Amino acid sequence: MLSKSIEAALNQQIRIEAESSQSYLAMAIWAEVKGLEGISNFMYSQSDEEREHMLKLVKFINERGGHAHVSELKAPSVTFSSYKAMFEKLLEHEIFVSESINELVHISLQEKDYATHNFLQWYVSEQIEEEAMARTILDKVKMIGDDKGGLYLFDRDIQQLTVSSAADTPNA
Repeated sequence: MLSKSIEAALNQQIRIEAESSQSYLAMAIWAEVKGLEGISNFMYSQSDEEREHMLKLVKFINERGGHAHVSELKAPSVTFSSYKAMFEKLLEHEIFVSESINELVHISLQEKDYATHNFLQWYVSEQIEEEAMARTILDKVKMIGDDKGGLYLFDRDIQQLTVSSAADTPNA
């Protein structure tokens, strides 16, 4: 059984994950309109992934005797000054999500809700991976600079981007 405070905090995270999905959808649309098909497809995929994260929380709350809520969402930014600025916003947002997940973990430990704590460990690992991916992308974008040929290759290759993080490494 979830406490009311953990239920409220998890419902807040549902809203954050939904807003993440919307933000990444807006980024995908912006990139698509700019002719950046690879970046667009990558961001459409990220949007779908964030929705899956949201649904996982919904199911968990309901399975634990709580009631998941759908709330009003803040409208995302729909324009960006450059694809670099868009990816900077992506990293900034992933750091924000990580901080929110960490706060959820803190609350679950304070309330000695070890089932929720255990459930949240997947999100902790996922955020390590998400931040590593965003940083890797920004490193590549900085290497490209204003080189149109580099942008062309990056746009083509981003769909195959894989990032290994410490969270992926099995315990030795």
